[in-house]
Amino acid sequence: METVKNEEIIKLIENLPEDLKREVKDFAEYLLTKSKTKKRLSLKWKGNLSKYKKDFTSLELQKKALEWRINFR
Repeated sequence: METVKNEEIIKLIENLPEDLKREVKDFAEYLLTKSKTKKRLSLKWKGNLSKYKKDFTSLELQKKALEWRINFR
């Protein structure tokens, strides 16, 4: 993926009419907000099914977990 240089973006924006500059500003603010609110996957559930490993295979545990998830809703 090609790196975008700040100077390229600035030149493009400088050539826009004022109303489009406002749109670019709004969109850039939206992208910043979106990037900050992106949730990372939490792994705090990891290992919670280990107590069942003697009674179930991993495939059976996957199916069971899916059942529990569906019934939990």
